[in-house]
Amino acid sequence: MPIVNTVSSGLFYTVRGEGTPILFIHPPLLTSANFTYQMKELSRYFKVITFDIRGHGRSAYSEEPITYQLIAKDIMHLLNHLGIDKAFLCGYSTGGSIVLEFLLTYPNRALGGIIVSGMSEVRDGKNEARISTARILTKAGAMPLLGLSVAWSNSNTIEIFKNMFREALKGNSKNVEQYYHSCLMYNCTNKLKTIQSPVLLIYGEKDKKFHLYAKLLHEKLPNNELTFLHEKHQIPTKSADKLNQLIQGFITVNK
Repeated sequence: MPIVNTVSSGLFYTVRGEGTPILFIHPPLLTSANFTYQMKELSRYFKVITFDIRGHGRSAYSEEPITYQLIAKDIMHLLNHLGIDKAFLCGYSTGGSIVLEFLLTYPNRALGGIIVSGMSEVRDGKNEARISTARILTKAGAMPLLGLSVAWSNSNTIEIFKNMFREALKGNSKNVEQYYHSCLMYNCTNKLKTIQSPVLLIYGEKDKKFHLYAKLLHEKLPNNELTFLHEKHQIPTKSADKLNQLIQGFITVNK
């Protein structure tokens, strides 16, 4: 698979399909393997791009600390490398925060955003505790244990689980810990009203703790549509067909 060199790190990425580009962004510890079903199905209609964030999966270790701003900059460099002027961005979980950061920082490079089980800040105790625990485990060298749990909860087949777990273990614990730390520190809620790009919000009906984030983004973003699927948090794998249909419809209308 191809590698693109950025300022100080090599990003592993894949591109499949032709047409309107859509780039997917994964949460900490997980990798581009999280979007296997999106790559397979949506590449029939669009140019689908996935990548591993610095220090995750097959991307190189980053001497520069992982922040949302750095990830957004890397995405911009990747689009430049691929000769893509504008793209849709889809982020899952904390990857949705990076979609928001990109829309705020590089609005002229985005066709729109798709946020799946995402947020603009961490403001509930349970989510904060979950991310803080993951950060502590990563820092303590327990990435294999954490990777086992995260891969299992996000998989719907043994094959997907094995691939997710294998790719997660390739990451660098320091960079993964930095990504978790950024999740806790990031807050762009007060800036949401300035985002003019169309945004599709997708959440799970059973993911009750994230309903406050769905409501918050739906109220604050000027141009958005909100949809709930009969699923928990792990929509890209466990409700892939419905998610892919929603993404296809959104891109077709807004491209």
